[in-house]
Amino acid sequence: MLSEMESKRGVLSLVVCGLILISGCQDDQGVNPRSESEANSVQSEQLKQEMRLEFERCLKAAESGDAMEQSNLGVLYANGVGVEQDPFKAMEWYRKAAKQDNPIAQYHIGSMYLNGKGVKQDHKQAIEWYRKSAEQGFDAAQFSIGAMYREGEGVKQDYRQAMEWFRKAAEQQNADAQYNIGFMYYKGEGVKQDLKQSVEWFRKAAEQGETDAQYNLGIMYANGKGAKQDYNQAVEWFRKAARQGHELAKETLSELGESP
Repeated sequence: MLSEMESKRGVLSLVVCGLILISGCQDDQGVNPRSESEANSVQSEQLKQEMRLEFERCLKAAESGDAMEQSNLGVLYANGVGVEQDPFKAMEWYRKAAKQDNPIAQYHIGSMYLNGKGVKQDHKQAIEWYRKSAEQGFDAAQFSIGAMYREGEGVKQDYRQAMEWFRKAAEQQNADAQYNIGFMYYKGEGVKQDLKQSVEWFRKAAEQGETDAQYNLGIMYANGKGAKQDYNQAVEWFRKAARQGHELAKETLSELGESP
């Protein structure tokens, strides 16, 4: 089952500025309750209004020159939150913030180049923008550079460089970076293969709720690799992953005759 292990390659998404989700309406005493569809419709309209107000707030602050809000406005345009989705507008606002050395905007520009959104896809540009952000200490950018070195995207494949950048992000408790370090110790990529180190790094990510790390930790305990074989520990980690929707963990528990 360890053949199912894969490194993390995705770009991390960010929570944007202050969006508030509307909770479900509660029926007041003496008021006729709405049907479920009517209540959902009202809730949807309220949410749209809140999103629009948030967009307008961000726009006002961004136009005043606030770099963080310029970056946030780019996120709103990129995701179509409170405004029609427009990757070109998103890039425009990211660039304004990046001119003020905002590391989050620099990271987003890297992601836009990586995925070819709002600009022509260009992996070399992606890694250059990630590097600007990473050198300011932004862990998501550090992770992304590590992933690009590991895959050889925009740069020559270099496992040692990948590990170096993953470690920088992992020091800031980036769970995806911790997972990848565990994966690279398991495979012996850029480091001497060390299953005990693999278990330790999977554990760091798993304790933060990273489901693939939880699943792989279960596999390591089940097979006695990098840790003493322990069926109960294996099942415990499979359950943690399964309860977060990890399909392989669910299948493994079923094969073992254990409940999720």
